[in-house]
Parts: sequence; structure tokens; C-alpha cells
Amino acid sequence: MESFGERDSAGLQAYADELRATFMQLQDKGAELHTKAKSVQVTATSRDGLVTVTVGARGELVRLDIDPRIYRRPDARGLADAIAETIHRATAEARAQIIEIFEPLIPVEQMRAHLDGDLETVMNQLADQMSGKR
Repeated sequence: MESFGERDSAGLQAYADELRATFMQLQDKGAELHTKAKSVQVTATSRDGLVTVTVGARGELVRLDIDPRIYRRPDARGLADAIAETIHRATAEARAQIIEIFEPLIPVEQMRAHLDGDLETVMNQLADQMSGKR
């Protein structure tokens, strides 16, 4: 019968092997994926068609276009809301593209946690992987 320590050792070895394989893939594909991810830009238009935004890979605003028809119905709050909502939609799409780009190397949930800055989830995922729970 296998002891608890042997199971831990086997789990750690399997995890180390997986990390090594992932590292090798990162070496082979990492630069290409990084370049591809950095070039992500998403353009979205507000539901009324008066606001168009372009965001970069991190959701940073690259371009904002406001249709001159906006002056026909001056509504500063409505305009601000349309801009914010359109940026949020474009940012969500950019994030989805980044996750898709890295999916061959990084599991989706792990990438989401990294992008969210959710250190607790990242650490829990790593602990689960090291203990063979995934």
C-alpha cells in the first residue's frame, strides 16, 4: 500500500513534469503569444450608434469617437453612461481574446484569476495542482 508521503511525492513529481512541459511550451510559443496578445484591440459601438471606442489588450482606451448627432439631444449623463458601457463591453471582449490566445498554455480559469488579480484563487489553484487535486 502506498503511503501518504509517496502519494505527495508522486503528485509533486507529476506537477513538476507538467510545469516543465508548460515552461518548454512557453519558451517555444511565449514570445509569439505575447506579441499577439499585445496587439489585441477591440472596437465597440454604443447601442445608439453614437459612441465608438477602441480599447487595447488591457482595456486601456485607445480611441474614442463621438458622433456629432449627439448634440441633437444634449444629455451629459446619457453620454457618459454610453461611453462607460461601451468601454466595458470592449474591455470584456479584449479580455476574452487574451484568454483565448493563452488557452493552449494556461487553463482558462487560471488565466481569468491572473487577469482579475485574484491572488487567493491563483494560490488555491497552485496548491490544488501541487496536491494533485485538479
